[in-house]
Amino acid sequence: MTSPIARAGHVPAFPVAYQKGQLIQLTIVDVAHGGWCVARPDDGPVVFVRHALPGETVRARVTEVTSRLARAEAVEILTPSPDRVEAPCPHAGPGRCGGCDWQHAALPAQRSLKAVVVRQQLRRLAGLDREIIVEPLPGDEEPGAGLGWRTRVQFAVRPDGVAGLRAHRSHEVIDIGECLIAHPGLTDLGVPARRWPATSSVEALTSAGSGERAVIISRSGGGPAGSARPDIPGADAVLTRAGRRLTPVRGRAYLSQRAAGRDWRVSAGVFWQVHPGAADALADAVMTALEPRAGDVALDLYCGAGLFAGVLAPVAGPGGTVAGVEADAAAVRDARHNLRHWPWARVRKGDVAAVLRRGGASLPPARLVVADPPRSGLAREVIEYLGAAGHGAARFAYVSCDPATLARDIGLLMARGWVLAGLRAFDAFPMTHHVECVATLVRDPA
Repeated sequence: MTSPIARAGHVPAFPVAYQKGQLIQLTIVDVAHGGWCVARPDDGPVVFVRHALPGETVRARVTEVTSRLARAEAVEILTPSPDRVEAPCPHAGPGRCGGCDWQHAALPAQRSLKAVVVRQQLRRLAGLDREIIVEPLPGDEEPGAGLGWRTRVQFAVRPDGVAGLRAHRSHEVIDIGECLIAHPGLTDLGVPARRWPATSSVEALTSAGSGERAVIISRSGGGPAGSARPDIPGADAVLTRAGRRLTPVRGRAYLSQRAAGRDWRVSAGVFWQVHPGAADALADAVMTALEPRAGDVALDLYCGAGLFAGVLAPVAGPGGTVAGVEADAAAVRDARHNLRHWPWARVRKGDVAAVLRRGGASLPPARLVVADPPRSGLAREVIEYLGAAGHGAARFAYVSCDPATLARDIGLLMARGWVLAGLRAFDAFPMTHHVECVATLVRDPA
């Protein structure tokens, strides 16, 4: 057996070359971003393994081989971790539904794994080594928690009309019958129990606060909206989707959500946190991070339906200003409706990057900034805007659902005079690898 050979411009050649479908025995040594565990064989490439836990010895089936790594799924646990539990869902496991990553781990262990991943990303991308604690959301501290929380589920539909969820890294649709992490309000709609002819996807959503439910139907082949079936018992509204356009077929086009002690109008296609406790927890974390006071000027970038602007505006008061920026037209309408009681809070329709690319002249100089960007993280223009001391920003609350892009952006901001003053992580997506973070950054007084 020869040693791996590495030459400039060449990928190392390992003594062992894995083949797709091959069964291999591995010792799991670590966790990685994305719901993977890591094995590092002496004679082969690193292997990213699903359905395993650190410290376990497993027999795994190779699912993918590249020039630098292999991917596999554990099909037999030879030495189990003390944190291993029986997955509550029969569809969680090798070759099955890809909606959950950690059903085989106890909830406290899931949170510990997510904390390790956040810490890894901060160390790798921002050069920071920071202890991380992933906090459970209200209601998830109880034994047997972690199920029945997801208030929005998109089901893919097979050509035979069966609605289900996709297998991991696959277009295959698994007929699950019932999703155990779906909120009971969605389960009662019975979407997987129906047949959906000429349909590509069915999205079900509910408000845990009001109990309202809606269904969004996407026709396959761009069929006419009128061909959708509006007779869905229990649904307060039925809409059809054609591209980005939603058309109400029955009922109104929005749900009433509850957070921060009040109701919020949120259109069916507009982003809202899917865990019932997440909006409250994040609003509180953002207020703690920003420490707003009367007369403050604040920016809410990627403001969606206006949750953070809506909790900042009453504190800023008539002597202050709150300005939101949002690209989605429906979200802008919702935000303006939700902020209507505070005339000093305004929402600008526009792409955040485009608005800032023009120098942000239409935005007031703000002491406080909050941003909740998509998974891809902050646009370059946001980094540059925050890096320019002339805009006056002193405190920044960064809400993120992706620890890798969060860490990347923290590193970029640190290079521009910001300091990470705090970071809270929330288990807003139990049973999955996703984690929600709120980072507090302040201007370095030096």
